[in-house]
Amino acid sequence: MAISNVDMKHLKRCVELAKIALEKGDEPFGSVLVSADGEVLAEDHNHVAGGDYTQHPEFALARWAAENLTPEERGKATVYTSGEHCPMCAAAHGWVGLGRIVYASSSEQLVEWMNEMGVAPSRVRNLPIQEVIRDTVVEGPVPELAEEVRQLQLGFYAKDQ
Repeated sequence: MAISNVDMKHLKRCVELAKIALEKGDEPFGSVLVSADGEVLAEDHNHVAGGDYTQHPEFALARWAAENLTPEERGKATVYTSGEHCPMCAAAHGWVGLGRIVYASSSEQLVEWMNEMGVAPSRVRNLPIQEVIRDTVVEGPVPELAEEVRQLQLGFYAKDQ
């Protein structure tokens, strides 16, 4: 796995978006959609605090891409995210035909962190992206950022304890 300086720049923005989500009382996840030529096309963070758990940033970016990009543009785009796509978001990514995925922390790490905090497991299984979609380049986790994401998750779940 070769994470470039450009990848790190976009991943750091994802972590910033996750911090914004946390500051708004939401689960700390953030994502950025980048074109083949490096242009940031769209970005978002979690909006699940209101109870609609489909309001993930990766899902929103997939919908945005379907409405605003050609199939060829979608296939060459990269989605950067603070946490590995859940199965719902991975499926949306695949159905829309987006390209590469780069994430800072994995679903496996998230499950481990939640177990350490005594948080009940999610109703939806945490599956690696490759078990949901195929023919997609997937890179992550990135150790330099995973600990920062872990701290955001700890901050989110600490408020409930």
